[in-house]
Amino acid sequence: MGPLKGLRIIEMVGIGPAPHGCMMLSDMGAEVIRIDRPGGNPLGGSSRAALLNRGRRSVALDLKNPASIDAVLALVAEADGLVEGFRPGVMERLGLGPEVCLARNPRLVYGRMTGWGQDGPLAKRAGHDINYIALTGALDSIGDVARGPVPPLNLVGDFGGGGMLLAFGMVCGLLEAKNSGQGQVVDAAMVDGAAALMAGIYSAKAVGRWPNLPRGQNWLDGGAHFYGTYECADGLWICIGSIEPQFYQMLRETLDLDGPEWDDQWTPDGWAALKDKLAAVFKTKTRAEWTEIMGDTDICFAPVMAMDEVLDHPHVAARETFVAPDGVLQPAPAPRFSRTAPEIQAPPAFAGEHNDAVLTEWGFDAATIADLKAAGALVDAG
Repeated sequence: MGPLKGLRIIEMVGIGPAPHGCMMLSDMGAEVIRIDRPGGNPLGGSSRAALLNRGRRSVALDLKNPASIDAVLALVAEADGLVEGFRPGVMERLGLGPEVCLARNPRLVYGRMTGWGQDGPLAKRAGHDINYIALTGALDSIGDVARGPVPPLNLVGDFGGGGMLLAFGMVCGLLEAKNSGQGQVVDAAMVDGAAALMAGIYSAKAVGRWPNLPRGQNWLDGGAHFYGTYECADGLWICIGSIEPQFYQMLRETLDLDGPEWDDQWTPDGWAALKDKLAAVFKTKTRAEWTEIMGDTDICFAPVMAMDEVLDHPHVAARETFVAPDGVLQPAPAPRFSRTAPEIQAPPAFAGEHNDAVLTEWGFDAATIADLKAAGALVDAG
């Protein structure tokens, strides 16, 4: 079992980044109990393929019912942490805000996942990944002149700057609580997380290594000939990242790039022409042929694999980077540990699937569980 074994976390059901963070915590061994809406969450998904919900058991409580609020607070008394992803003020209106929960359990780490954060002019406004990363310089830095800013899926705000930031914040808070005996609130905002992910680019800008040329003309955004993607003869793609001089020299030697125009690697004025020349070279062979030629070199090369192909690459297969329990392809738990190996604890649960088992294990007696069902507060899976 993973390194967080023994920790108990309550997850108030949500979508996107909060479930992703709780997936990470569960993969690392924490017992995460999801408080679901009766019937499931239509936006978050309620199926065995809802991968962001993997590894957790589900209790379905109608939070409009006062008996449900009392039940959640009873769970809070036994928990190490709680995670919620609502807009600021929602948990307070339910009677489950930080003050109430910390009064019930002073060592509780209370994680709050939002886009804008708990304060500031936009705190209560709606938003999505694209909006949060827009304010940090991240979105402006991705794309090209023709298309403008290009959304990098929702990886930077929701997941890298959201779910992973939340998981990191929870672990930090839990470690501190172990030492101090006191809980606290973790304010994880996607706008803050996206900004943190941009630290390296801001560093390059500060030291003059990011000249802030028009979008798509800088050295990490596809502008440089030695860092980017290229189409092959079969319509598939490869990528190279030959930044360091020794890797660039190997690229030149492998592709017989002998002319003097290749000598000045770092002058942006020449990049467009050199990109065109490289594009013509890479069009002469298939992706498989280029992989055979460059795939085991220090050129910093990789074939661009589609999601349906990832298991075909020998390195990904050898590392078991992806797994397919019950035939559902998904990322394996990460990172890895030499002694306390993380694992997927269970497939995604249906809302209310584990009502009786979880509540019993967390200290509820049979009569209390029956009363919650009779009051319509606790709803079994349909």
